[in-house]
Amino acid sequence: MSMGEGRPLRADAQRNRAKILDAAEAVFAAQGLSASTEDVAKEAGVGIGTVFRHFPAKESLIEAVFLARVRALADKAAALSQAQAGPAFYGFFTYAVEQAATQSAYADVLSEAAVAGGGGGEPSVVGVELAATVETLLVRAQQAGAVRADVGPAELIALLIGASRAAERVSPDVRTRALDIVFDGLRPIR
Repeated sequence: MSMGEGRPLRADAQRNRAKILDAAEAVFAAQGLSASTEDVAKEAGVGIGTVFRHFPAKESLIEAVFLARVRALADKAAALSQAQAGPAFYGFFTYAVEQAATQSAYADVLSEAAVAGGGGGEPSVVGVELAATVETLLVRAQQAGAVRADVGPAELIALLIGASRAAERVSPDVRTRALDIVFDGLRPIR
C-alpha cells in the first residue's frame, strides 16, 4: 500500500507528495516519460527513498501525474459546462490540444482515454475519467446542436489524439488553423 491510501498523510508528507508530483510533471514534460525517478527526486529536492515511499514504482508516479492532469481537465470541463454546451465543448478541445503543445507527454493521456473509449485493451483509471469527461461534453454539445450527431466518443478522442500529437510540433498559427478545420468538420452541416 502506498502512502495516501488508508490513513491521512502527515502535513510534511503531504508537502513532499505535492513537491514530487510537481517535479514529476516538470521533468516528464521536459524529458518525456523515459526520465528517471532520480531526476524527479532531484527536481523535488527529496531523496529517492521519499519518492518510492509515495510511489512504489515509476508507473504509479506516472499514473498519479496523468490522473492529476485528467482531473484538472475534468475541472476545466465542469467550469466550461456552466456556459453554453457548444462553447464548452470547443473550449475543452482547444484547451486539451494547447496542453499537449506545452507538455510533451500530454498526448499519452489522451491515448489512455482512447483505450477507455473503446480503442481496445484495458482502460486505466486515467483513461476512464477522461473518456467520461469527453463523452459528457460531446453529448451536451450534440443535444445543443453544436456538434454533428454522428460523431461518437471514440472518433472524438481519436481527433484529440491526432491534434495533440501535431500540436507538439507545429507553430501556434498552424495549430489554430488546424483546430478551425477540425471544428468545421465537427459542426452540423446547415
